[in-house]
Amino acid sequence: QVQLVESGGGLVQAGGSLRLSCAASGRTFSRYTMGWLRQAPGKGREFVAAVSWSGGSTRYADSVKGRFTISRDNANYTVHLQMSSLKPEDTAVYFCAARAGMAVVSPPEDYEFWGQGTQVTVSS
Repeated sequence: QVQLVESGGGLVQAGGSLRLSCAASGRTFSRYTMGWLRQAPGKGREFVAAVSWSGGSTRYADSVKGRFTISRDNANYTVHLQMSSLKPEDTAVYFCAARAGMAVVSPPEDYEFWGQGTQVTVSS
């Protein structure tokens, strides 16, 4: 079982940056693939980025490649999403999610545990 709490969302102008954080609790955090997913108004949840147990393998949605960076700190049970060059279309609720196992997956339905989400709004 993993409990997840996101922070760091807010309002930013287009072209700006934000850093999201996810604090995890649970004894086996280092055994989970961690992901960030988002949900824009009126749309379904979509994959943003994921990182493997060790942090050595990452995956990104095409829409954020080169702009977002996911990282994790297993010693402090945290996962971060550094977002740069933000666009209005990045506006969404961002969720931290966890999945037991090694695969760095993308489909939202593959994630077992979810945080409550944090709102990111990018103004034009």
